[in-house]
Amino acid sequence: MTELVVRRLLIDLEQPVARHWCSGDAFLTAWFNALSMSFPVGEQFFIDSVRKGFKALAPERQEAFRAEIQGFVGQEATHRRIHALFNAQIEQHGLVNDWEPRARERLRLIDGTDPRHGLAITAANEHFTALFAEWLLSHEGVLDGCEPRLKALWLWHSAEEAEHKCTAFDLYKALDGSHAWRVRWMRRITLIFLSDTLLQTVRNLRRDGTLWRWSTWRSGWHHLLGPQGLLRASFQPWRAYFKPDFHPAQQTSELSNDWLRNNAGLYTRVGSA
Repeated sequence: MTELVVRRLLIDLEQPVARHWCSGDAFLTAWFNALSMSFPVGEQFFIDSVRKGFKALAPERQEAFRAEIQGFVGQEATHRRIHALFNAQIEQHGLVNDWEPRARERLRLIDGTDPRHGLAITAANEHFTALFAEWLLSHEGVLDGCEPRLKALWLWHSAEEAEHKCTAFDLYKALDGSHAWRVRWMRRITLIFLSDTLLQTVRNLRRDGTLWRWSTWRSGWHHLLGPQGLLRASFQPWRAYFKPDFHPAQQTSELSNDWLRNNAGLYTRVGSA
């Protein structure tokens, strides 16, 4: 089992956020904003799915997962809260979260179904966020022009995503979730996640008035599809998820631990699971 620590990030999100807060780059700002817009509803769903999966375990197996589940819930609840504060700031720039209501409607379709479906969806999304986290932690320069509080927000979140990426996956396996359904949900989530992220990014750029600038498209190409771009760098690790013997722990690095250790002054330890 993974030991998960719940941390409170020591930053102030009551103060306004600049329109192009991410290094003055319109595309990067719109992309990060789109991701943040998905977090409150998404992370609540992950919390609910993991709790339902835990309750579905035989009582004699629950104790082995109890502490990790508490840590997972604590970390995700903290992410949900702080991104809600961040989203409230970026809404001041006229942005509209079109993603959240669409996600809520979609998630209602699995209410009352086998809890393994929710866990498979959560595990797939956690794999995506872990890939993004690894990329961001290895490309911190993307955030070099940001306010320190906002750089801390995204790197802290990334470090914790890498830390708890195994929880939903392990719980799914403990409930005898099948490989076939695990990869089926990953295919669906891949289409949904990428299309929703890109759609919300485009809408953010349109409302910002920067959609048709050459600099916007150049940045998008460089940061997503360039030699060190997110999508290109993440393709092979994403593809590995479809292997029958895959486990998230196979894709590890020290970047998360290094960031948490080197930036301990940016957060307080709420508790350990």
